[in-house]
Amino acid sequence: MSLSETENPEKQASEKDDCEMLLTDHLEELRKRLIFAFIAIAIFTVAAYLFSEELFRLLMAPLLDVMPSENGLIFTSLTETFFTYLKISLLAGFFAASPVVIYQIWRFSAPGLYAKEKRYVFPFVFFASIFFVGGAMFGYFVVFPFGFKFFMGFATDFITPMPTVKEYFSFSVRLLFAFGVVFELPVVTAFLALIGLVKAKTLAAKRKFAVLGSFVVAAVLTPPDVVSQMMMAGPIILLYELSIIVARICGRKKAERVEED
Repeated sequence: MSLSETENPEKQASEKDDCEMLLTDHLEELRKRLIFAFIAIAIFTVAAYLFSEELFRLLMAPLLDVMPSENGLIFTSLTETFFTYLKISLLAGFFAASPVVIYQIWRFSAPGLYAKEKRYVFPFVFFASIFFVGGAMFGYFVVFPFGFKFFMGFATDFITPMPTVKEYFSFSVRLLFAFGVVFELPVVTAFLALIGLVKAKTLAAKRKFAVLGSFVVAAVLTPPDVVSQMMMAGPIILLYELSIIVARICGRKKAERVEED
């Protein structure tokens, strides 16, 4: 038996130990980042609960504006309103803590990036937070009034709209998060273009698939109605076109840095 063959078991054992240590380090880092994110969300959630009634009234405003003045939301169980206030406090806490959450996600992924890529951390966190909140605001100020007015149009003399607190909260929150997520598309594209994983030419060539995918994503993320799906698919297509422009600009900057180096 050769010497190399006798050393192989020791070498393999050493590599196995290194892999286990690396996995342990990653899990420990993930645990730490999750703790920081949960603490931030918990702090803002407790603060938001102090104003939970006002927050829910603000969330209901687009619906109440198009409902008959004598109508309002109802609750069908004793605990429904209480738990809805808790949920809206958690929602507000998550939105308020979103910069911290995004930053923790970045910090967890940062060790796998090059030094030049790590300098994008603060712009990424800033614009990701802005676009997430901006997407939710688009849903609230643009989609909600139009959509609720459309749905209230089905009310007649013998059909009275009586949405429940729980139903309205679930419907509105699902839309807010959906629009917040899809508005992250230009930010994600910019980052991928800066590190060379995405090119504007590739995105432009896949445009027809992106249009089809926009309607599929809208169908999955929104409630099962055509109005909500159309009002999400349209912005996704526009955001995709914006992403192509962003990728082209970021690609040029990356090329300029390569030439300078």
